[in-house]
Amino acid sequence: MSQPKPDELRVTTTVRPDRTAAIMAETGLDEKVLHDLVHAFYAKVRRDTVLGPIFAARIVDWDPHLDRMVAFWSSVALMTGRYHGRPVPAHTPLPIRGAHFDCWLALFRETAREICVPAGADHVIELAERIARSLHIAVADAQTAPGAIPPVR
Repeated sequence: MSQPKPDELRVTTTVRPDRTAAIMAETGLDEKVLHDLVHAFYAKVRRDTVLGPIFAARIVDWDPHLDRMVAFWSSVALMTGRYHGRPVPAHTPLPIRGAHFDCWLALFRETAREICVPAGADHVIELAERIARSLHIAVADAQTAPGAIPPVR
């Protein structure tokens, strides 16, 4: 597993500094923990017989993807505002269904419990479950009606 770059070890940009600090204190999460979580999780994803081939067909250079995912989890879990992307359009063309989301969540839960303290694991797992649910709905809707904007639920 690669070591985090110095700028990944601290929250450099935060939308709500007080809230970010409170979340970090409550959960034991910080940029290094999220870096370790993302890297360990995607190492498992790459080895997984269900998810690995989907990622292998699309990602050649893993470093930028991992950096982007650390920024995503920093934004989601710590409210830092580091991630600026559009996950739904990135996932809609993928050959993924409910079973893929179930597999993703199982690996994520396992990894979170290995890497994070219990409060941090609970926090990111709850977020991951919400994200998976929302993304699954949006992807299924988009795959059913390509080009349509997914309805707000």
